[in-house]
Amino acid sequence: MNNDIAQLPHLGNSLEDHLGIVFLPTDGDGTTHAEMPVDHRTCQPYGTLHGGASLALAESLAGHGSLEICEPNEVAFGMQVSGNHIAPVKVGNKVLASGKLMHKGGQTHIWDVTITTPEGRLVASIRVVNYIKRRK
Repeated sequence: MNNDIAQLPHLGNSLEDHLGIVFLPTDGDGTTHAEMPVDHRTCQPYGTLHGGASLALAESLAGHGSLEICEPNEVAFGMQVSGNHIAPVKVGNKVLASGKLMHKGGQTHIWDVTITTPEGRLVASIRVVNYIKRRK
């Protein structure tokens, strides 16, 4: 990891924290992993996972992955998120997200994120494009 956690001023009070997203250890092979509960913070009024929470999980995971491979003077910003929601997940469960780096360019990173249940049922398939900006 090339970036220092001290450079993250909102760590502990970010969207990820509010949604209960937990980043899991990486494989060191261009993949990232996280989990998120399906609860009062992440559900729609019908008691199932909100699609917006799935998109937030995917963008957060891709941002986390890009941060790990950015140079110390770079920061990643999500610039495009596109997803397909496949299956509902009821409150009281959790979802797992795995992100795979598809492209590492000088100014963009492209990630494919798959969200599943712990049993492996596909919940969503999401593509995230991050813009890589050099700090001044």
